[in-house]
Order: sequence, then structure tokens, then C-alpha cells
Amino acid sequence: MTTAVPEQARARAEELRTQLDHHGHRYYVLDDPEISDAAYDKLLRELIDLETRYPQLQAPDSPTQRVGGAPAEGFTRVRHRTPMLSLANAFSPEEVGEFIRRVERQVGTADGYVCELKIDGLAIALTYRDSRLVRGATRGNGVEGEEVTANLRTIGSIPQVLRQVEEKLVAEFEVRGEAYLPKSRFAALNAQLEEEGKPRYANPRNAAAGAVRQLDSRITARRGLASFMYSIEPTPASVTTQDGVLDLLRRLGFRINPHARRVESADEIGTYMERWREERHELDYQTDGVVIKVASLAQQAELGAVSRSPRWAVAYKFPPEEVETLLHDIVVGVGRTGAATPVAVLEPVLVAGSTVRRATLHNEDEVARKDIRIGDTVLLHKAGDVIPEIAGVILERRPKGAKAWMMPDRCPACDQPLEREEGEVVRRCLNPLCPAQRRERLRHFASRAGMYIEGLGEAIIDQLVDAGYVADAADIFRLTREQLLTLEGFADKSADNLLRSIDSRRRVALPQLINALGIRHVGEHTAHALAERFGSLEALAGASEEELLETEGIGPVVAHHVAVWFASDPGRELLAKLRGVGLSAEVETAGPGPWSGQTWVITGTLDSMTRPEAEARLRGLGATPSSSVSRKTAAVVAGASPGSKLDKAQRLGVRVLDEATFLAELERAEAG
Repeated sequence: MTTAVPEQARARAEELRTQLDHHGHRYYVLDDPEISDAAYDKLLRELIDLETRYPQLQAPDSPTQRVGGAPAEGFTRVRHRTPMLSLANAFSPEEVGEFIRRVERQVGTADGYVCELKIDGLAIALTYRDSRLVRGATRGNGVEGEEVTANLRTIGSIPQVLRQVEEKLVAEFEVRGEAYLPKSRFAALNAQLEEEGKPRYANPRNAAAGAVRQLDSRITARRGLASFMYSIEPTPASVTTQDGVLDLLRRLGFRINPHARRVESADEIGTYMERWREERHELDYQTDGVVIKVASLAQQAELGAVSRSPRWAVAYKFPPEEVETLLHDIVVGVGRTGAATPVAVLEPVLVAGSTVRRATLHNEDEVARKDIRIGDTVLLHKAGDVIPEIAGVILERRPKGAKAWMMPDRCPACDQPLEREEGEVVRRCLNPLCPAQRRERLRHFASRAGMYIEGLGEAIIDQLVDAGYVADAADIFRLTREQLLTLEGFADKSADNLLRSIDSRRRVALPQLINALGIRHVGEHTAHALAERFGSLEALAGASEEELLETEGIGPVVAHHVAVWFASDPGRELLAKLRGVGLSAEVETAGPGPWSGQTWVITGTLDSMTRPEAEARLRGLGATPSSSVSRKTAAVVAGASPGSKLDKAQRLGVRVLDEATFLAELERAEAG
């Protein structure tokens, strides 16, 4: 029987919500708290107690929901009101100048610009209905994202209920911006992970993305995410400029970046870019550039958009930051295909927001080309502000007697010879029993690109190998609860969760299993082509090189490596073991669809989705994705940097689509 809520309790709950909303706004949005954290926590505790005693008082937009709730089963996909376009990039002031000239050729003199710091976070879209938050989603592929409402409610700077403004807003609208992890929280999180012996996050953006996509919103709440918002769709008619949009968002209760500025000339834009190139490191969030937008919304509408990005905005990317550090050693790591890669061991140094201790040197030719030696002082930057890379050596500081580095001729993991095949830049360990390769193959098998066994990450695989529980992929399916409970970090519930996750992968799609095997030169696209051609793992295992070559998109090198893998003793033994633990693969057959019998080729990079996502949608319509263009090709989709396939398509007279046209045709076909 439901207990009636006393009017006094109802009134107190409403009073507490009002107070908590006010103080939360002062703290998270204005950075100007009026009460202490302890006083805020006392008010929150009182409201939690009231809502626990009288569940009828609970509401989705209550401040208590910011602490997170019970774990969700998974995320559902949601469609955005309008596509979330990506911005065109400019990598120099000259390219920004060209953007301004293009704008003014089309609209005449621009009515000013707005400069905003480009926040290195995760793009999000918030839907409000009658001023209340009803849905939060990730950008996803730009057309569809994942609903993560419960997680976004935990971000203190995202209002649950909007403040009243004089502008007339439609009943339902979408607000867009970035969720990010402050640098201070990122440093604390990584320190905690390091102390627990768990893998650290590479950068704050990855950590933010991981927090937003947690199935357990209580974990998200503990991460301490923040947000900046920058657009509203549709915009009220009374708001006519981008700086007006930001002011409206601020008055509605959102946190906007305080450093956004309205400027009137190219010189002022240049001054803004130069200032923040130097001062960005003083901020408690990562910014990798400046977004320049035409201020007038009417001029924005006149300029419109190209297939992937608006013509009225550009993102100026800061040049990669370079720092000096000392190279202590060069070690060699061995991957799942036996590739031996030299890695620089560095004096730890802060670069582009994170501490770098190691950097890949790619291969021995690259080491020789840059003449990198142990003991050198090197210039380090992050390629794309993400991947640590040695840009060069400061030769005048090279210690006397430093010798040119030579690649070892034996594998550091198993002491077998390292071989360099003709035409390749890497040396490989050809020993199939090499422990380093075994470990990397297991990581690949369990990864998202492989079998996608949730919860089985690199650190856990390392523990399983070190404990002697797992030697090959089949052993994963023989793991017991008792074995897992001997590992660090495992308790009853976590052990049961991992075993359920493993058991759920005993039956998978054939292309997924083929890719998970880790055969050299076989990725997602090739795995799909092989699955479609042979229909079963048994048929593929028995195929000759000549039969493999008959598969569209498979050349001599790939055919050779696939045939050798399936004919090898380790390959045959692994397949027998996988069958023995009950692993089976379903054949994915493209059902009849509007594009049945058509072959499509995607070349270049798509902004709205990854290539595997695009190929999956093609298969869903009955089409066959291919990696080679012929006269029989129905269409070629040309993304950014399309390469020679586009040239061949044009020579053969094959139909070519840009990304926007491709998306439109996909949507029409899928709707039909």
C-alpha cells in the first residue's frame, strides 16, 4: 500500500529542489558558489531521504538524479533533429584568411564573426520539451547518436529545468555542445587508475567519451564531467546572431565558454587565435583550436553547407606542440602478426595536456631516416594532438660516442630470428608460439574489432596469461568463476558478469570471427568479403589460393596469407579448439533489398560514419560493398581524400556520389 505524502513533506521537497537548483547553478555554471560543499551536501541528503521515504516525490529532473541510478541494459540509437555536421579545418592563419575571403565573396561584407575556443570533448545534443530535459544523445555518426540521458543528467552544468526567458521558444528544441573532462579531474582519474594497476586514459577526450558511454550512470557521476553549450535548434526568431545565441543559452541556465568573443575584422580574429595558442595551457580543459563563425544567422543561412560541414564556420587547429625531452632507451615490442616495432623510452614530459613516457618509432628505416640515437635530446609532439611522435633530434646536444641504433636480429620475447621480407619496412618474428604475439592475438580476439567480449580488456588478459589460465583464444571460453576470483579486482559479481559476456559470444557473425582470428592483412572489409564468398569457416579453411583469388577485392598477397594461416598446424589446431568449446559462426546473408545485386565502393574518409558502419548499412539494403572499382560497380562514394579509386571510377564512367548524396539515398532506401 502506497503511503500518502504529507503536504509538509511535499512542500519541503519542492523547497529543497529549488534551493539545490539555485546553488548548483551558482557552483557549476557561474563558478561562484554561495554556500559550502558541506552545506550543499546536507540539503541534498535531506532531499534524498524524503524521496526515499516517499517515492512518489521522485522526478527525473530532481537534483538527486545527478548522483546516477542503476545500470542500464544498453544504449538505443536516436535520430537528431538535423544532422550534426562537422567543421572544416584550417591549419594556418592563411587558410583562415581564405575562409574569410570565401565568405565575403558570397555574402559581401560579413556582419562580424564570433570566435569560440574549440573544446576537445564529446559532442552532445540535449532535447528539451516544455523547458525540461527529456533526452540526451551523443553525436554518433552525425545523423544518429546513442541515447545517454541518464549519464548526461549527472553533469552539474546541464540544467534539468530551464530558466525563464523573454524569447518565445517552441515546445521542443535541441541544444548542442560539448561534454568534457577537466584536466584536474583527468589527472586525478589517471593517478587513481595507475595506483590500482589499471590502464590509464590517453587523453581527457577519451576519458570523457568513456564516462558518457558508461552503462552505470553512477560511474559517470563520479567522473566529474563538465559542459559548454553553443547552439540551439530551432533558434527563436528574435535571436539574430551567434553571440545572441550564446547569451540566450546563458540566460536559460547553460554554461557557455566565457572566452567566446564577437570580432569585426580578420586582424581581430588573428589576435584571438594567437592569444589562445599561448594561453590555452592555463585552462582546466583541453582546447585544440579556435572555431570562427559568421555572426549573423541570416548570413549563415545564406552561406548554407556543403556535404560535411557548414560554409559559415571553420575550425582553426593549433599547430602541434613540440617539447624537448631525453631519449633514455629504444626497446622493441612485438605485435600479434609478429611485427617488431621500435619504441622510444623517454624522460617523462608534459605535452599537449598529458605526460608522455613512450613514443612509437614505427620501424628501423624511420629511426635511421631521423638518425635517432639513445641519449639524444629529441623534439616530441603529438600527431593530431593525440599520438606521441618524435619530430626530430637536437644534434648539437647529442652526447659524444652516441652510436647509431641497430634493429636486433632476434625476437626480444622468444629469441627466435627476426625476418624482414622483401618489400616490407618491418621485421617480423615468425615463431607462432612467441609469447608476445600470443598476448597480442588474445587482445585482438577479445577487442571491439574482434569478438567484442565486453569486460575483457588488456589488463585482465595480461593477468589471465600471467596466471597460466589462458594460452589461446579457446581457453577464454573455458574460464571458470574460481579462476577469475583469484585475479586482482574480481569479486563474485564482476566474475559472473565477465563469464556471461564470454558466453554470449559463443555464436557470432562469420565475418566477426574471421576478423578476430588475427590473420595478417585481414581486416573487417576483407573478412566480410571472405564470409560472403565461402559462406562457412569450413569452406574458407579448405580454399586454395586460386579459389581465394576469385573473391572480389582479394589480391595475391592476401590470398597467400589466408591460405597459409588455414593450412598451418597452429591455425588448424586453434579452429579445432574453438569448435570444441562450442564456438560457431552464423552466415550473414544480405536479404532482398532495394539495392540487391549492386556492388558499391567507398573511397576516402566519411565524416558521418565509419567505413564499416557504411558497409553494414549497404549490406542491409542488399548491396555488396567492394574494395575495387570495375565497370560493374553500381556507384562509388567519395569521402575526403578519395585517392585513385575515384579516378578509376571517372575513367570508367561509374556513378560517383559525395557523402551528402550518399546519406540522402541511404535514408530514402532505408525508409522504403
